[in-house]
Amino acid sequence: MSTPSRIATFRQRVRSGERLLGTFMKTPHPAVFEVLGASSLDCLCIDAEHAPFGRGELDLALLATRSTDMPALVRVPEATPAQILNALDLGATGVVLPHVASARAAAEAAAACRYAPGRRGYAGSTRAAGYGTRSLTDNLARAAAEVTVIAQIEDAEALEEIDAIAAVDEIDALFVGRMDLTVSLGETSPDAPIVREAVARICAAAKAAGRAFGMFTPTIEESRRWAQEGGSLFLLQSDQTWLLQGARQMREAFDRP
Repeated sequence: MSTPSRIATFRQRVRSGERLLGTFMKTPHPAVFEVLGASSLDCLCIDAEHAPFGRGELDLALLATRSTDMPALVRVPEATPAQILNALDLGATGVVLPHVASARAAAEAAAACRYAPGRRGYAGSTRAAGYGTRSLTDNLARAAAEVTVIAQIEDAEALEEIDAIAAVDEIDALFVGRMDLTVSLGETSPDAPIVREAVARICAAAKAAGRAFGMFTPTIEESRRWAQEGGSLFLLQSDQTWLLQGARQMREAFDRP
């Protein structure tokens, strides 16, 4: 019996609340994605919002992840139809939508991720559509089953509409951008009480609406703490962090008497 595709089953794993582990990708070279595509991580998240991923770099990164059947999310620079369409047409498993601060914004961005009854433009010649090798019916069914839509909550004003945001159809998960949320709340530490209370509020809204909930955490220990509160999708560190940690550990070992 063949092993189920990691890409094809990722959305269902997110929606079911399965505990999933991924990392942010900051380095725009396909070899890094090819290497980590062979890992046991559940997904990679391409940070096109804060790292230098142009359309060409994103194309090669997604080619590498699809060649290894590694689910790849793209945190788009803006939650606009053009940015969303580009990522999905290139073959992203799903998108992380930054700065979703209202139910209206969530609904509009979600619609841009979906074919009918949404507003995602259709082309049968893309990587996502099998370069013309699959029928329209097949492509529509695959997209409906597989495209994962994650709303990132990172603005103080989003807290005022968090229940309505969580209730938006076709949003599969809420994801907390804690550093932006910390700054938006006028704090300098994500461990400040007001920030922790805000994260707990977002978590509660997600659970009440039957949505998955996740966040970036710098450590395994912290992810375990939030998992106890209902979190399930965790993006830990980044490829750049691993490089720095590896170099630091080697330096320390080399200098040790």
